[in-house]
Amino acid sequence: MSVAASTPIELVERVYGSLPERSTLGRQRLGRPLTLTEKILINHLSDVEGQEMMRAQSYADFHPDRVAMQDATAQMALLQFMTAGLPEVTVPSTVHCDHLIQAKVGASIDLGVAVDTNAEVYDFLRSVSAKYGIGFWGPGSGIIHQVVLENYAFPGGMMIGTDSHTPNAGGLGMVAIGVGGADAVDVMTGFPFNVRWPKVIGVHLEGTLSGWSSAKDVILEVARLLTVEGGTGAIIEYHGPGADSISATGKGTICNMGAEIGATTSLFPYDANMGTYLKATGREAIADAADKV
Repeated sequence: MSVAASTPIELVERVYGSLPERSTLGRQRLGRPLTLTEKILINHLSDVEGQEMMRAQSYADFHPDRVAMQDATAQMALLQFMTAGLPEVTVPSTVHCDHLIQAKVGASIDLGVAVDTNAEVYDFLRSVSAKYGIGFWGPGSGIIHQVVLENYAFPGGMMIGTDSHTPNAGGLGMVAIGVGGADAVDVMTGFPFNVRWPKVIGVHLEGTLSGWSSAKDVILEVARLLTVEGGTGAIIEYHGPGADSISATGKGTICNMGAEIGATTSLFPYDANMGTYLKATGREAIADAADKV
């Protein structure tokens, strides 16, 4: 598997190509229209014809498009992957060295201390990544959830990450779920990701942000209404005319903080702001493909 600092357009087109047929089958089976969340989940089901899809009850097997791991959890995950005896990972995967950097003095000094302190860990992650076709982002490359948003996330996709801020990718319309290392190993070896079929909580946004308000105020209000456990077992799906007025990075902020209300993940539907962001980060082909869906 070739390693690139982006999600291959071929993968994106394959996801979009299967969406109409699988969505139609999902509507027929459930006997009703589907939410965006359900369309994405059904499109990634292992068994779209036989899998039960009862919210908060059924356990389902999915095949995510990507895996991302931060340096602290990646160590055990990669050690476990190595025992599988595979020549390379079965889905595009990345390692991001950010969590072991402690903020104490300043960026340059803290980075230098981390490189010296964790040299053995970084060498291990770098060498294993090179051997098994895993993308490697060394110390100083950026924070995992932001790197994913800027390089790998795409509308309508599904990914898992060994980081609680993985849902940040929902800012680009992706179902992105934070998991443990064992789940990451399963997917990297070709096994499905198993999780209980989530509830869906819709948040209809109207108007526009103005004055001193920001995207963060949106999720703070949602957290006030739902409390810290109100999103447990659910995917928060934002929609409405107000959603279109928020930038892609603002959407990412809202989705990122969905973890604070216990949500499985959060996402927004694809819009012009996401297309602009994809083009600004060198992913014109993905934006063009998303525009056609």
